[in-house]
Amino acid sequence: MISREPTLERMAIAERVLLEPFGLGETALARALATIAEHRIDDADLYFQSTRHEGWSLEEGIVKSGSFSIDQGVGVRAVAGEKTAFAYSDELSEAALLDAARTVRTIAAAGQNKRVKVAGKRRVAASRVLYAPTDPIATLDSAQKVALLERVEKMARAKDPRVVQVMAGLAAEYDVVLVARADGTRAADVRPLVRVSVTVIAEQNGRREVGTGGGGGRFGLGYFQDERLREYVDQAVNAALTNLESRPAPAGEMTVVLGPGWPGVLLHEAVGHGLEGDFNRKGSSTFAGRIGQRVAAKGVTVLDDGTIADRRGSLNIDDEGHATQRNVLIEDGILKGYIQDSMNARLMGVKPTGNGRRESYAHVPMPRMTNTYMLGGTRSKEEIIASIKKGLYATNFGGGQVDITSGKFVFSASEAFWVENGKIQYPVKGATLIGNGPEAMTRVSMIGNDMQLDTGVGVCGKDGQSVPVGVGQPTLRIERLTVGGTA
Repeated sequence: MISREPTLERMAIAERVLLEPFGLGETALARALATIAEHRIDDADLYFQSTRHEGWSLEEGIVKSGSFSIDQGVGVRAVAGEKTAFAYSDELSEAALLDAARTVRTIAAAGQNKRVKVAGKRRVAASRVLYAPTDPIATLDSAQKVALLERVEKMARAKDPRVVQVMAGLAAEYDVVLVARADGTRAADVRPLVRVSVTVIAEQNGRREVGTGGGGGRFGLGYFQDERLREYVDQAVNAALTNLESRPAPAGEMTVVLGPGWPGVLLHEAVGHGLEGDFNRKGSSTFAGRIGQRVAAKGVTVLDDGTIADRRGSLNIDDEGHATQRNVLIEDGILKGYIQDSMNARLMGVKPTGNGRRESYAHVPMPRMTNTYMLGGTRSKEEIIASIKKGLYATNFGGGQVDITSGKFVFSASEAFWVENGKIQYPVKGATLIGNGPEAMTRVSMIGNDMQLDTGVGVCGKDGQSVPVGVGQPTLRIERLTVGGTA
């Protein structure tokens, strides 16, 4: 059997799904791009997408709901200077494509842009090979999906008699995209995405507490073998049982140790968003104009890496057709660069970094994170905890907010412990971390050797758009963080 090179195979799949059934081909794409370029612009692209999504949920031992959806369409964009004109259609046809192209070409403003020559020869862009072009929805049948959720429920109830309620969810998505740019670039991706989520409620002496777990990535549903499901169940049940024993959290300024893995969501929010190119081009980020300066303690190295195989935040290409990259944003405390889409990179005089992302064909791309994490150091977790005289050890987080301009953040810890004289004393509830992202990074005093990525559950929101992402970090000791508590 002769197989095609993966990039060409993905292109063939995309053409078969997005173009051929609707009578579209290279001639129609070139005609639409030429229509946009009749006025002066800097850039133009077409973004075709077809997404199939399936979800199942279990509650009270019964699979109570299931959903299946199909969405497809094309987004048409013209860029002139820093202005963007955008139109989209959920109809895939040459007439709809040309109508959208005529709509966006009106962006032109005299003297602000240039006439772009639409390339006559197409070029298939280079891309990564990070995951297989699998349709995850088809990797298990309906009975197997229901049985998977039922196993999760049985595992959770069997783990401890205090578990009184279990909710579990299973989601699978098959996403096919094709990008056609005015410079002749053509790129395609076939993106599987799956996730299992577990929520348990435990009760003891009339008190109820919640714990959550789960994970996933870019592969088929066969990934969720019993061993993996048991990890998610253990995570959820242990969190709920821990919180049953929790006491009110102390408040005040103190040493805080963050656990590895998912607590990297604080890094994502408090630092990552501030390193996105659009905020820095406009000067609204606290990191604007600071490349080459120290913005974090020595030893702090932060990356955004869309090239990690099978990860939730990884992509073979971004949503503008560029191959994703391993971008070093902060190295040993020094700011090295920002994450960029095409427009902001052009306006800032740098190259795109493979971070142009959009929620769907109905949205414009913007600079977005992929997998954002901090590299590990040399200290063991035990050594870091033992160094605390009095402080908080936070191992899991719920929601949070950040102000990009000031860098100020507020995060709620869903699982945390009070530590005295190097010993964990008891779990606490109601701890809220309050601080300033850039300042917090300068107060990192110990970096663990246990860097972990999260299990594959992250969703990032920006300007009303949501995209899947990954986060990660090692155990970190941070000095003088403000903890809002209930004690």
